[in-house]
Amino acid sequence: MNLKEIKDLIKVFNSSDLSRLKVENGEFGLTLERGGSAPVQPAPVQPSAAVSAATPAPAAAEPAEKSVPDNAVYITSPMVGTFYRAPSPDSPPFVKVGDTVRKGQPLCILEAMKIMNELEAEFDCKILEILVEDGQPVEYDMPLFLVEKV
Repeated sequence: MNLKEIKDLIKVFNSSDLSRLKVENGEFGLTLERGGSAPVQPAPVQPSAAVSAATPAPAAAEPAEKSVPDNAVYITSPMVGTFYRAPSPDSPPFVKVGDTVRKGQPLCILEAMKIMNELEAEFDCKILEILVEDGQPVEYDMPLFLVEKV
């Protein structure tokens, strides 16, 4: 199965009433299951909820005071997996708040089924916020970064 087929499967699963889906194709196997991570799903709908889940309560009030540029957009997770800011625990993170990144530059790693997938910037941008903690599980289409296109 390729990445597009997996993404399509995830979309169908998310829009269905199924609680578990298991697909096997040769040596490849994929299991999607609703359960422990379901409360995370509302976070993408409301950006302030995603921020409050990732930061302590006093810091959650800060983004409301900041002005968000008109060309600010969210970079979302293309898959379900685990978010890592750096290529290894003792390496510096790929990006920090305030960094300007170029198209194709790695932003983070998303681990899915023991496979490390680099998420690259699809356009030149400046990192305004990192909405996910290192090692946190992420859902499909969950906001990971708030960025400003440059």
